[in-house]
Amino acid sequence: MSPDKNPGAAQGFQVCLDETMPGDVNAIGAVVQRVTDLLVERGVVRGHEMEIALALQEALANAVRYGARNDPAKTVHVTLSCGERKGMKIVVRDPGPGFDPATIPSPVTADGLLSDHGRGLHMIRALLDEVTWENNGTEIHLTKF
Repeated sequence: MSPDKNPGAAQGFQVCLDETMPGDVNAIGAVVQRVTDLLVERGVVRGHEMEIALALQEALANAVRYGARNDPAKTVHVTLSCGERKGMKIVVRDPGPGFDPATIPSPVTADGLLSDHGRGLHMIRALLDEVTWENNGTEIHLTKF
């Protein structure tokens, strides 16, 4: 994989897992488990594996629900890149039209308290060191140092 196609290459990360899953909520658990197992094995985010698993589970649920529209014929792509000694980056890419995360109200504001969505994004941001969206919101980049 070339550096421009390797999320995290610029930060010295190497791809540890690169896979595609169906747009089906039943596929989420297995992917989260594989990522968690790799993180434990490599020890690059020691003590933070469960936080990352929770954030990844939410990111995958959003990708399946909003990007793939719960259609198992559509796919969600997951790439885990690990630092040589410390840190990791996960990129989740979905086939949807994307969105602007800035339009989702924070669940801790008056508008957000009444919203029926946005809590997962807030949780993801709270659990990780860096969260960004690329490609019109069809990719979420999750980083823990």
